[in-house]
Amino acid sequence: MNGMRGTSLRRVRHPLGWPHRSDVSRDDGQIGILILGLFAIVALLIVGAIDVTAAQLARTRILDTADALALDAADALEEGSAYGGGVQSTVALSDASVRAAAADHLERTPLPAGLTGWGLVDGTGTPDGSTAVVRLRGQARLPMTGGVLDSLGGSVTITVESRARAPLQ
Repeated sequence: MNGMRGTSLRRVRHPLGWPHRSDVSRDDGQIGILILGLFAIVALLIVGAIDVTAAQLARTRILDTADALALDAADALEEGSAYGGGVQSTVALSDASVRAAAADHLERTPLPAGLTGWGLVDGTGTPDGSTAVVRLRGQARLPMTGGVLDSLGGSVTITVESRARAPLQ
């Protein structure tokens, strides 16, 4: 320290005023790549959030319809067992009566926005003769990535199940 007192360090400049090669930081130009990468991540998150929300809304619409179908099917009296065996504590159902009532109601229900199609699947019927079980499957339309999924031969398929009983009092 004793020999450095009073001296100052100077940067060497190019005669034309350009910075010397050692003065230029090696990180120059890297901020653009960082901003581009962050923009891509944010855009991917936004697109994902929009499509996940669309899928959830489609699921809710399918579940609402399945609930309505199950409620309608729970009132589909199986006439043979009701008239032959008498009235029990619940409406007597059969797989055929539940499926027919659900299919009839589904035909009269318009396809909601955000869905490309729907239909009843295996499992629709009654497990115990008094509970109507409706299984409904639908294909969701995703607004942002739907075209990409279609070109790859895939889609978002949602299956829901709803149960209903019609007790007699």
